[in-house]
Amino acid sequence: MPEKKKETLGKSIFDILEFFLKCLLAVFLFITFFCRQVTVDGSSMNDTLQNNDRLAVWTFMYEPRPKDIVVITHGAKLDTMLIKRVIAVGGQRLTINYDSGEVFVDGVLLYEDYIKGHTIKLSMPVKNTDLIIPEGYVFVMGDNRENSTDSRSALVDIIPVQNIIGKAFCRLAPLPRFGTI
Repeated sequence: MPEKKKETLGKSIFDILEFFLKCLLAVFLFITFFCRQVTVDGSSMNDTLQNNDRLAVWTFMYEPRPKDIVVITHGAKLDTMLIKRVIAVGGQRLTINYDSGEVFVDGVLLYEDYIKGHTIKLSMPVKNTDLIIPEGYVFVMGDNRENSTDSRSALVDIIPVQNIIGKAFCRLAPLPRFGTI
């Protein structure tokens, strides 16, 4: 009888180890093919995101939509990763009134309760503040409009969709701010 208990205990331990290894493999495959983790660098998305926030980014078959927070590989002349909010997508007309700080998409004033500051004209601005976004491109801006290098600048300009890594959907750290975005 004691030998049967050893067999049962050994099998139970093996089953538990096998379960944990399968879970680790599933997490690894999920992270590899569907999701990525990035760290916010800077204040351009304040107050929505803070410097050093860690984000989970959905990468699998992602199609940009207005108001999504996206991770971008690089801008037109800026060779660093960016985290910005999609304001307009291909086919939409974007108009920015810098005097009033208002942003219009297809003639409709955007309700942007997430922004910090006033939508100002940046140095090295894109020439046109009334444009139709070409298909396959997006116009992005940071939520901290007075401190964001984004599509208003020739350094970033409009972003080709293929330069978008994915959509940020969850703040992983710091733990007190953990949750969906």
